[in-house]
Formats: sequence, C-alpha cells, structure tokens
Amino acid sequence: MSARPRIGISACFLHADPARPIFTGKTLQYVEQSIVHWVQSSGALAVMVPSPQGHTRRGDVTLGEYAAWLDGLVLHGGSDVWPGSYGEEPLKPEWSGDRVRDEYEIALLRAFVDAGKPVLGVCRGLQVINVAFGGTLYQDILTQQPGSRTHRDAKLYDQNFHEIDLVPGTRLANLYPGVARARVNSVHHQGVKKLADGFTVEATSPEDGLIEAICWTGRSYLAAVQWHPEFHDWKSEETLSGDPILSSFLYAGSQ
Repeated sequence: MSARPRIGISACFLHADPARPIFTGKTLQYVEQSIVHWVQSSGALAVMVPSPQGHTRRGDVTLGEYAAWLDGLVLHGGSDVWPGSYGEEPLKPEWSGDRVRDEYEIALLRAFVDAGKPVLGVCRGLQVINVAFGGTLYQDILTQQPGSRTHRDAKLYDQNFHEIDLVPGTRLANLYPGVARARVNSVHHQGVKKLADGFTVEATSPEDGLIEAICWTGRSYLAAVQWHPEFHDWKSEETLSGDPILSSFLYAGSQ
C-alpha cells in the first residue's frame, strides 16, 4: 500500500436538467465535503471514483481499474435507493430513488469485493450493500413500520439524534470497549427490512429495532453504519466518535 492510503469515495449524481440555470443539461458527479474531510483526517488521500458510464462516455477506463489502484472504498450518503434494485415498485413517486447511481455503486462495490479491498458504507452506503447482496429495504420507515421513531427530520437534518445499542461480541462493539449504548445522528427515512444473507447485525435502534450497523462474514472487510460519522463533531463527547470505525477500515486496507 502507498505511504498514504488511497481511499475511493463513490460519487453522488446531479442528473441533467434542462431547467437548471447552471450546468444546464449536464450531469454532475460530486462528493460531499464532510466525507472527504473525515477520510483525510486519518492522513489518507480521498479520491472520488467517477462513473465511467453515460451517453458522453469516451475511453475505456473501468471500475475494476480503480479497485486495483485504490486501497479501499467508502460508499457514502445521498439519494434513496431505487426499489427496483430489490424487486419492488415505488410506493410513492418521490421514493423512486436513483437507479443510475444504484447500478453504478453496486458495480463499484462488486469491483472492490472482487479485488479483496475493504469497503465501508455510510447511510445510503449501508442500504446499497444490503441490496447488492440480496437484502431489501423499507421504502419509508414511518409508513411501513408505524410507531417507529423518526429517523429523518428534514428541519433538524444532521442534528436529529437517537441512541443505538451495540451488539455485544461483534466487531463494532469491540471497537468501543465498555460502550453498550451510544448517541448518533439519523438522516435517513429508508432502512433495512430483510438483511442480506452472510451479514451480521452490529447495532440496532433500541426504540424500534431498526438495524443501524452491519458487517459481512465473507472473505474481505465489508461493513456499514446507518448514521453519518463524518457529520459528528469530532470534539464532542456526546456522540459516538467515528475514529475507531475509520481506523479499523484503513487497517484492513493495509493488510
């Protein structure tokens, strides 16, 4: 591995819109600043992995080449997952998600898994991993699980917090010795319904049992959390520090 780990971050998409006043009719691929700064806080180099697909595609660059070159991958947050990715129709038009991004991120995930490189999922990233391995999602938690807590509050956004319970004996629990319950942010309205085979639950929401963290039992490092550790104030003692999660992920890439 290089002196500084090279960590890929999956791209978000802003699709072509003829009515948009800037970059009119153009597709944008980008990453959110906080995830870059979080990855780089460890000394790693953050690299956005652009999708090579699209109607203006030129050249023969592949996602497999990125997987061979980089030391690990972070699948980060953003748009809803398209229900068709797990065999369902959208219950409402606004829950149709982003099929293009799904197909790109699932292909990217598979390229890194095939290369034996570690992958860490954050929020949407957890949902993509679960779906890619055959799991399903709640399209909207409050609609499909009446009585559950509010996991997304548009007004509070990343200031919406709740508790999680770490499952004893899991990899995640071992990263936080002596911590049974912790406080994290919550910025999602979709979540794991059926967990994919081959995964272990590492944390849950005590109020409604929703899965908050998972880990693959397969041949390489593949783990994900439903909250956004990069949004937490790193100086705060009130929320769970993301540093052990990031360190564990980077250590897996150094082996």
